[in-house]
Amino acid sequence: MAKDKKHNTEIVTQSQWFDSDSVTIPMLQLLKEDGSLHKGVEMPEYDKDLIVKIHDTMLFIRTLDERMIAAQRQGRISFYLASRGEEAESVASAAALDQGDMIMGQYREQGALAYRGFTVEQFMNQLFSNEQDLGKGRQMPVHYGCRELNFMTISSPLGTQIPQATGYAFGQKMDKTGKCTICYFGEGAASEGDFHAALNMASVYKVPVIFFCRNNGYAISTPSQGEQYGGDGIAPRGIGYGIKTIRVDGNDVFAVLKATQEARRLAVEEDEPVLIEAMSYRMSGHSTSDDPTGYRTRDEEDEWKVKDPLERLQKWMLNEGWLTEEHITSQHEKVKASVLAALKEAEKVPAPHIDELINDVYDQPNELLKEQLEELKEHIRKYPDAYPKTSGRLD
Repeated sequence: MAKDKKHNTEIVTQSQWFDSDSVTIPMLQLLKEDGSLHKGVEMPEYDKDLIVKIHDTMLFIRTLDERMIAAQRQGRISFYLASRGEEAESVASAAALDQGDMIMGQYREQGALAYRGFTVEQFMNQLFSNEQDLGKGRQMPVHYGCRELNFMTISSPLGTQIPQATGYAFGQKMDKTGKCTICYFGEGAASEGDFHAALNMASVYKVPVIFFCRNNGYAISTPSQGEQYGGDGIAPRGIGYGIKTIRVDGNDVFAVLKATQEARRLAVEEDEPVLIEAMSYRMSGHSTSDDPTGYRTRDEEDEWKVKDPLERLQKWMLNEGWLTEEHITSQHEKVKASVLAALKEAEKVPAPHIDELINDVYDQPNELLKEQLEELKEHIRKYPDAYPKTSGRLD
């Protein structure tokens, strides 16, 4: 075949059509559902301390989610997003990173933040939007952020973090930091235009970014296959943009850990952007505002319960003698007690002072902001019962 030098592609003289069946992307799985390993697997770099930390973090997040869903139902917090069934994706991938790498999450990455060292008290302060909240009470619950832990503050608008991750990684490359950025998002967010712009720019400029897609089967209530996309998931899009791509079992701690370790090496050592599509299932509703019984069946949920990432890891650890049933029970009770204690304390902490609304918009508040603040205070003074957390702290 002749070569078209201008476009660097092969020339053919008969029509050849390609579709989603032309490229089949397999799913990496090392740990089977019964807790045993496949034969001939290439394991990630790990030791007992690492796996124990991953397990304990996953158990903490599951317990936190359970308690905070209950707290929302009791009217103690306004909103919550759980990650039940997806804990392995965030925790195991975070375990593959350097502490100095930047994390940009969507809103189901509390596991990555907990692995980095975010305390139960810090979680509670954010969820209750009190004056000890690092975000000064300006965000909805579960929209965490922590400069110290290199965890970019989460935004509600879908997909905004994806092009931001490309830009941040470009800066890391220019500054020769030896670090990378990981960006988490769901397969629904991959329908946003921001996704395509981000991947194309990352590919062209060869920046050290890991795009981590959590394909959990639903974009809120919209099924992924057939309604979110007609092709073979999200992974083929990475290939289309010239990005190294892998698909993994998102409920397999070892597969996620290995893929992310390799992705980080490619990103940092070779300035190669990487796309990881992790296949999983959202066992809870999209949020506490969602009722999944309206769009999926109990049988479907039961099929995925046997793939539970936490139970799968526990089976392997029990077989290795690294874990006991007694430890699982005692650790769960210990975590539950610490969450409840932190919850009760965070409830008592007052909301941020209203002046915090304008304190860091600019270096110094300008006159317009000061006028707006005074107008707001007058409104609250007029209707104090409508603002019980603020009306007593206006001066």
